[in-house]
Amino acid sequence: MKLTPKQKRFADEYIKTGNATQSAIEAGYSKKTAAVIATENLIKPNIKAYIEKCMAEIASNRVMSYTEAVELLTSIARGEEKETVVVATPVSVEKVEKEADLKTRISALKEILKRYPNNDKLIEQQIRKLSAQADAAQIQAKRMADGEQNSNVNVNIVLPEQEDNNGE
Repeated sequence: MKLTPKQKRFADEYIKTGNATQSAIEAGYSKKTAAVIATENLIKPNIKAYIEKCMAEIASNRVMSYTEAVELLTSIARGEEKETVVVATPVSVEKVEKEADLKTRISALKEILKRYPNNDKLIEQQIRKLSAQADAAQIQAKRMADGEQNSNVNVNIVLPEQEDNNGE
């Protein structure tokens, strides 16, 4: 059964406010009978089904899906997602777009890789590698800040498979 225009207005108002009596008044029902009509409308199957359908749509649009979450984490881990930061310059303050720092990218990777439970060693290796790169970047930044001419830092990462293959 289809809703009458008045029932639809009632349901739409109820979805917005959650107040059945006020929704009945807003929909055009008499103030004297609004409370009774509101109670009756909320138990009518067609109105109840309409409200539940609308509420489900609202909820699904507000809640991020599993796929959306993993896609967002992936774009952060790859450095594709940018954030706006405020940077002070000698002259003024500027807004700059920058990609996530290494620690944030590592966190995103951890969250993604948690979803693949059979890859524990791979996860550990990737985290060790990224952590070493982050440490190297911090050392290099400190050296540059201290004015060292050659501030490059070399990091050799030996993964367990490489140790086995080299006979070590």
